[in-house]
Amino acid sequence: MNIMAIVIAAAVVAAVGIVVGFGLGIFGEAFKVEVDEKEMAVREELPGNNCGGCGFAGCDALAKAIAAGEAPVNACPVGGAPVAAKIASIMGVDAGASVKKVAFVKCKGTCDKAKSQYQYSGIDDCRKAMVAPGSGPKACSYGCMGFGSCVKACQFGAIEVVDGIAVVDKEKCVACGACVAACPKGLIELVPYEAQHLVQCASHDKGKDVKAKCDVGCIGCTLCTKQCEFDAIHMENNVAVIDYEKCTNCGKCAAKCPVKVIKTAG
Repeated sequence: MNIMAIVIAAAVVAAVGIVVGFGLGIFGEAFKVEVDEKEMAVREELPGNNCGGCGFAGCDALAKAIAAGEAPVNACPVGGAPVAAKIASIMGVDAGASVKKVAFVKCKGTCDKAKSQYQYSGIDDCRKAMVAPGSGPKACSYGCMGFGSCVKACQFGAIEVVDGIAVVDKEKCVACGACVAACPKGLIELVPYEAQHLVQCASHDKGKDVKAKCDVGCIGCTLCTKQCEFDAIHMENNVAVIDYEKCTNCGKCAAKCPVKVIKTAG
């Protein structure tokens, strides 16, 4: 065996290794990704549900936005106040006051209260059922179809279909907004957790037409608006709408409503 050949080969390998190592070092420095320590710290505090309720693509995107000052420290609806406080500490700011919200379904038309226009035997999916005549079998085209698209969208088991309409468990709801986005009729909205009076109807039909389709729909009589001393309830497109910033939960609107469509939370 030629000793010199072995020495030369070893030297070549060593030289190549040095060159490659040097090159990797240069490229690594040139193309390295700067890591924001605050962003990493914020991400560790976020729950990781990636539900999108914050308005960003997921927890990674939210952490980046918070670290960059483009989102508030209390933007995560799942984490709530405890997570907001931890993130505020990381960012060196005040967590700020935020009103806890929950999802609410604006429909009271259960199977025994709302009339059907035909027997439906299609796919149990609200969005797909919308292409059926009348936007579904329920006579009220604004009412909940009860096929559970919102239930499937909720990661927290906070909504279920009971007697033909979706019902939210406010203690489980984290206000992520997934059910709001899933409802093709726009029947679900986020309301303050402390709200005691909620209008369980979204029909834009006039009173006579509402009564022909549902026993518990808002008939647009305006009696509720006349009772409110705080200008907190108005008629919009033939249905009562509550301004929760003005509402004092006095209950006079609910007491006067002839069809009892204004729910008194209990």
